[in-house]
Amino acid sequence: MAYVLGIDGGTESLRAYLFTLDGHVLATAATPYETCFAAGGRAEQNPEDWWCAIGSSVRKTISEANVAKTEILALSLATTCCTVVALDMEARPLRPAIIWMDVRAGIEAEATLSTGDPALRVNGNAHGPVSAEWMVPKALWLAKHEPDIFAAAHTICEYQDFMTLRLTGRRAASLNNASIRWHYDNDRGGFSASLLAALGISELLEKWPREVIAPGMPLGTLTKVAADHLGLSSRTLVVQGGADALIGMIGLGVNRPGQLALITGSSHLQFGVSERPVHAEGLWGTYADAVYPGRYIIEGGQTSTGSIVAWLRRITGGIDLDSLNAAAAGLPPGAEGLLALDHFQGNRTPYTDPLSRGAFIGLSLHHGVAHIFRAVLESIGFGTRAILDRMAEAGFTATEITLGGGAAQSALWLQIHADTAGLPVTVPETPAASSLGAAILAATGAGRFATIDEGITAMVRPGRRIEPDSGRAAEYQPIYRRYAALYPILKQLREPSETPAA
Repeated sequence: MAYVLGIDGGTESLRAYLFTLDGHVLATAATPYETCFAAGGRAEQNPEDWWCAIGSSVRKTISEANVAKTEILALSLATTCCTVVALDMEARPLRPAIIWMDVRAGIEAEATLSTGDPALRVNGNAHGPVSAEWMVPKALWLAKHEPDIFAAAHTICEYQDFMTLRLTGRRAASLNNASIRWHYDNDRGGFSASLLAALGISELLEKWPREVIAPGMPLGTLTKVAADHLGLSSRTLVVQGGADALIGMIGLGVNRPGQLALITGSSHLQFGVSERPVHAEGLWGTYADAVYPGRYIIEGGQTSTGSIVAWLRRITGGIDLDSLNAAAAGLPPGAEGLLALDHFQGNRTPYTDPLSRGAFIGLSLHHGVAHIFRAVLESIGFGTRAILDRMAEAGFTATEITLGGGAAQSALWLQIHADTAGLPVTVPETPAASSLGAAILAATGAGRFATIDEGITAMVRPGRRIEPDSGRAAEYQPIYRRYAALYPILKQLREPSETPAA
């Protein structure tokens, strides 16, 4: 027998899945780690916690599955993206990682945008946008605010690359991450030296890994230290992965032009497959070859989604989700007059505004926790709808949504997504899309499939399909228009002194 490991390094934990080559899950285990939050939209993690977590999760998974380590062909990782790490010569972290949701680099994002460099086109059009979440603004923040750390860093990379270096000893970046968050353009020669020069950080080009390897390509076998840490054979192959959400496209089986993946978790991301480049204001991409050779990916995203649900549970003392779903399902569309804005940690698209914040409008003494919960789910659905509308304006029209991640566990949330978008929602049999996508890459890199597409055919199986309810979809139309009006109104109400956090 032969098996592959798909590893999902997420925001809250690292989960390892052991898959058969026809896509069945044999075992899984998760190890949590801590995120430290601070004022100014800051969020950090300790990279050593990721390393401890991969060892713990892989060992637990193998033990649960009761398989021999020699039967595990390969592993690949899907990790959070634009989680920036500064390492010394021995691959030791010089400071905590600045994780993806950290938006401290707002001023640096503006500085990056102001260069007008042609490389900005890969993330929308010639006028940006540029997000405070991305690699270049965060690296620029390090150079400006922690110059000693920046100067001492032998490598500045991402969660994915840190793990590659620890697992194989190879200093390599993923084409996936670099394409979507480093302004790397595979159609135009790769990295932009002119952009870094304009920002005064040309030395970053030498601190980045110089090898850029596409998803599904072998990186090498585990070092002895890594094999011992994971409880695997040193013959186990490590295959290039990428950003968790993009690799989730593979696990959802979204590989044909016109398909759209909705990856849900702490955040939501929307990815469409296109056979041609599409660049438009309020969208990110398109990215050449970032997932599939010869295809382009167009992107939208919402910064706070599942994390708002986690926030609500936290402030209510950990209220049971099943009870919340049941109570909220008994409410009508619009949560009896309660409307929310889902920008709790800023807006990724279509506004790319790190200073935007969440809101509840219409609260009364009649409203309870179930109303707030339903309003949150509806606001997230409306945020997805706003992105789909912007994509359609740019020339990419989705005909259905293929969804993976946490929202797949809530029948109410799935139906709300279908009703607010007016599109059918499909959920494959294995909802752990990022892990399955990583497993497909592992099997492809190990030579068990000729292409990623072939791996999708073998390992992704269909599941549920949720059709929109025409009556509820019609009820949502005026509520959506009220939602769309919230952001510009609330933006005008900000204090004049509000600026991006330094």
